[in-house]
Amino acid sequence: MLAYETAGDPISGLKWTRKTTQAVADELASFGIQVSASTVAKLLKEMDYSLRVNHKKRAHCSISPHERDEQFQIIKRTRKHFERISAPIVSVDSKKRELVGCFKNPGKVWTREPICVNDHDFPSLADGVAIPYGIYDWCANEGTVFVGTSHDTAEFATDCLAAWWRLYGCQRYPATHELLILADSGGSNDPRRRAWIYGLQTKLCNTYGLTVTVAHYPPGASKWNPADHRLFSEISKHWAGHPLDSYETILNYMATTTTKTGLQVHAHLSETLYATGLKTSDEEWSAVHIQRFEPQPKRNYTLIPVPEAATCDSTSPTHDENSYHPTAMENLELIFA
Repeated sequence: MLAYETAGDPISGLKWTRKTTQAVADELASFGIQVSASTVAKLLKEMDYSLRVNHKKRAHCSISPHERDEQFQIIKRTRKHFERISAPIVSVDSKKRELVGCFKNPGKVWTREPICVNDHDFPSLADGVAIPYGIYDWCANEGTVFVGTSHDTAEFATDCLAAWWRLYGCQRYPATHELLILADSGGSNDPRRRAWIYGLQTKLCNTYGLTVTVAHYPPGASKWNPADHRLFSEISKHWAGHPLDSYETILNYMATTTTKTGLQVHAHLSETLYATGLKTSDEEWSAVHIQRFEPQPKRNYTLIPVPEAATCDSTSPTHDENSYHPTAMENLELIFA
């Protein structure tokens, strides 16, 4: 057997070969050794060979391990601070685009007969697309998913956050004036996108008088985002094996997702059309009141509401100019120091 046909795990000592048992038997036959494929399988197991699949365990990150760990520590401290002052913490993320129609959905389901679906996943056969944007309320163990039908843009993401606050946040946290958002470092909530930050400033901070702090997970670390493993993973398990044949079906599976720990999910359809490629002008950007924090200012920042722009009504907390942010800013400066 050629050396390059063999590979192994340097830690456990397990080895494997890419040849099939029949190929190994044929190779041995060329040396005058006659054995069957089943005998080869038994011998390989005795020699600690095993059938293995690829494991996604090699992390490739654009930042150093020190920066990565540093950001995780910053997120941990920030989250503890908001828990201590009983302020809301939400984790946000968008799930992959789903084709709406009779298409195969990975997973298995108990049925008497297999569910027949289209033999090809052609977009032309779809009734539309579903773009789920999830907001997981850490303190309440509650998820809200807005299903978009056009594009996953920064405008869509910030509209979803504003809608969540209007529908649920201000009802659950009527006295708060601070909000922590945990987000990935890419996609519609990319911290490098002006539209993302500008949308938070105008739709959350100025409209509701909220001081919004955002902490982004390092690149390649989305699996640690609570919206991913506490919300979307449960939804995926709930609808596994069921074709997502309509928007009604998608919303129903989302809204009926529960866990033993008490997770509840709200689902809403957003039929607004969002254009791609929109830019935030310099004039609009100049209206953003942002405070960035060292040592990783691009991933950690607070947006401060403009007092004269904030509205006070029955659905938002009452604030005055001196109660918005000074105390919050001093506390956060101590956290990031």
